[in-house]
Amino acid sequence: MQFEVWAPQADRVTLHCEDSTRALERDPEREGWWSGEARAADGTRYGFALDDGPVLPDPRSRRQPDGPDGRSAVVDHERYAWRVPWAGRALPGAVLYELHVGTYTREGTLDAAAERLGHLAELGVTHVQLMPLCPFPGVHGWGYEGVSLWAVHEPYGGPEALKRFVDRAHELGLGVVLDVVHNHLGPSGNYLPAFGPYFTETHHTPWGAAVNLDAPGSDEVRAYLLGSALAWLRDYRLDGLRLDAVHALKDTRACHFLEELSTAVDALAAELERPLFLIAESDLNDPRIITPRTQGGLGVHAQWNDDFHHALHTTLTGEAQGYYEDFARAPFAALTKTLVGGFFHDGTYSTFRDRRHGRPLDRARVAGHRLVGYTQTHDQIGNRAQGDRLAAAMLPGSPGLLACAAALVLTGPFTPMLFMGEEWAAGTPWQFFTDHTDPELAEAVRAGRRREFAAHGWAEEDIPDPQDPATRDRSCLDWSEPESEPHARVLAWYRELIALRHAQPDLTDPDLADTKVACDEDARWFAFRRGDVRVAVNLGKEPAGIPLGVRQARVLAAWEPVRTPDADGVLSLPGESCVVLTQE
Repeated sequence: MQFEVWAPQADRVTLHCEDSTRALERDPEREGWWSGEARAADGTRYGFALDDGPVLPDPRSRRQPDGPDGRSAVVDHERYAWRVPWAGRALPGAVLYELHVGTYTREGTLDAAAERLGHLAELGVTHVQLMPLCPFPGVHGWGYEGVSLWAVHEPYGGPEALKRFVDRAHELGLGVVLDVVHNHLGPSGNYLPAFGPYFTETHHTPWGAAVNLDAPGSDEVRAYLLGSALAWLRDYRLDGLRLDAVHALKDTRACHFLEELSTAVDALAAELERPLFLIAESDLNDPRIITPRTQGGLGVHAQWNDDFHHALHTTLTGEAQGYYEDFARAPFAALTKTLVGGFFHDGTYSTFRDRRHGRPLDRARVAGHRLVGYTQTHDQIGNRAQGDRLAAAMLPGSPGLLACAAALVLTGPFTPMLFMGEEWAAGTPWQFFTDHTDPELAEAVRAGRRREFAAHGWAEEDIPDPQDPATRDRSCLDWSEPESEPHARVLAWYRELIALRHAQPDLTDPDLADTKVACDEDARWFAFRRGDVRVAVNLGKEPAGIPLGVRQARVLAAWEPVRTPDADGVLSLPGESCVVLTQE
């Protein structure tokens, strides 16, 4: 088979394939590329030596059976016989479910996770969004320090296990989305700098030198990232990609990398004749990211909306530290602004940043499904000192507040997303954990975590040790919980709301301008209208009279028993409760 590698800085490149070696030759057609042939089949181990140095894994490795530091292995994607024909599942109308393979089950493998996919089909979600799968040091970790951007973490099961997972998901009608990290690579097992200018000192990110998207040599670096993204979608039949922290993609070229990526993904979708999409995580509040290319945007299909999360979180909890500060001044007003305008910071002053931030979103140009709304994510839970979920503050006393949060997300104008276990108010935390094999790196991560939270008043002994295996174990879902109260009731509520979202066209209407909101900050009630559907939540402990302005209505779903509005259109709603109605 043909082996090739981009190594523009090398004078010699040697292929080590099983027990044989051979010198590669410069490719006369492609500057910096080396190529040659050797006998190999699926599973054959190989690597490249540059200028007689150590044997390194292939930057485009499809498999790292011995971890990031070991040799690569050939993967023949044609060997897998796909069982399920799949026409794809588009983003509009979707309900996403973020899942971490290593803690979704105690076993922490793709095969074990696949056995639990029936639960998600019954829940009613449409897409499973897997956290990063690229190889990283050790066995357990979040996955955001991965390397080998074309390979699957071997302890999760490797490439074949991912295909079995996708096949099972598609069999159940579930799409699969993968979280990919293009803005940095892990410090351990990252050999890309030896091969070429994959990073540049021209820009810096929180992780060090930026990935080289615009400096000399960046054409090949961009092609490397594009090729990886398309390979996930093509070789594993994925339906979409979530792009981690795109604000850290430093790119000054006229055609931004995200535009190039969205163009390539749309072209692949046309070629495969099935829908594909990209979801960005962005801290920029820049609507151009999700504006179609035909309208001058970058063409990414959706983005996470942290402003909605922050407004909802402060409304529920009263927390006001850090980036919550601006939202906490008048949380109901902040929630109103995000629901009708998309962003809270749309050119307004951000106290956390000490500057103005964002720009307004044109609701006539941006469909509601292009923003992803949620109450919890891996970041918003795991980056808390103790990884406590929202349920930790609400249970056992106030399960109704969790029900209200679910109602606001699942009937709102954005594409809803759940974090695994949220649907039954999981009592397990989800903490930051690592398994670094480098002792110095492990200690640096441990000390850095403690130092970060000490600045916020946390005692060192109260911060979970990310390297302690018990930290990961505590973060695994407890699958016995959904069978007991109050978890079973919360799960039934999520199922009811998701079914309602699928059944009521008004709830998936893409017109952001159609959402009308009313609220009372002091009385702690909030209500909004989407077409003929009315949603009301009472976050206060006492009953509230909510003027819905509609006399003839039918209850579609209610957390507590509730009567329809009276003759004056006023709804009496119990404390810490919510209801969904339709006008008749």
